Amino acid sequence: MTEDSQRNFRSVYYEKVGFRGVEEKKSLEILLKDDRLDIEKLCTFSQRFPLPSMYRALVWKVLLGILPPHHESHAQVMMYRKEQYCDVLHALEVVRFVSDATPQVEVYLRMYQLESGKLPRSPSFPLEPEDEVFLAIAKAVEEMVEDSVDCYWIIRSFVNQLNNKYRESLPQLPKAFEQYLNLEDSRLLSHLKMCSALSRLPYDLWFKRCFAGCLPESSLQRQVSLPEVAEGLKILVFVAVEILLTFKIKVMALNSAEKITKFLENIPQDSSDAIVSKAIDLWHKHCGTPVHSA
Repeated sequence: MTEDSQRNFRSVYYEKVGFRGVEEKKSLEILLKDDRLDIEKLCTFSQRFPLPSMYRALVWKVLLGILPPHHESHAQVMMYRKEQYCDVLHALEVVRFVSDATPQVEVYLRMYQLESGKLPRSPSFPLEPEDEVFLAIAKAVEEMVEDSVDCYWIIRSFVNQLNNKYRESLPQLPKAFEQYLNLEDSRLLSHLKMCSALSRLPYDLWFKRCFAGCLPESSLQRQVSLPEVAEGLKILVFVAVEILLTFKIKVMALNSAEKITKFLENIPQDSSDAIVSKAIDLWHKHCGTPVHSA
């Protein structure tokens, strides 16, 4: 038996006896032992496999640029990150913008607003649409990251990528969605157009919020680091396409834009992991496979 076939046999065996991901965890641990972490290989791993919870925050912090690749610098850099976190939080407490009773995700929002120069004059002012997007993403990340300092920096860095690096890409995603859905199932696309639903799909929920509030956290965790290596934000497009393909029968049975949109805003949660996995396969199919995924 060759080395590859032995590995495949072991993977199938581990999965059948309830230890799915054992070899993937070992592979990740090997990657994390390098003195200088290989960003590209970590990106590839995060695309192909769910990250073990014990390593999730570390990998995300490296991929999002919160920590440098060099292990020896991690402790000192995180000390600075924590000091900055505490200073910003203290400033908000002094001006009575937050208190012990403030929900944690709202604390993160106010910290982000203060650091970006967008703190309103009063906490009672209504939230802007971009604030709602921040809160949706923050709620999803909070479910996956326990440490509040780590959580804030991951949210902050991810939202900054969306607002800066990908600001010009976001408006182009609905057109890309239409293009790839046409390639995968032109009949389904025709049905959406016939129902005048194409322009009314929940694009903000899908693309601006990166499916936060639409897909469960267990599925979202495979996406958080993907925008760094995706071609723009195309992985989000393929998740949207796969949602339509997965629920094709249901969508084809609906005959109005309102009904289709309402369904897509509240899709069944039990298929979410499979949707994300198939979406990643679609992304590789149309955009190529990462160098280190073989």
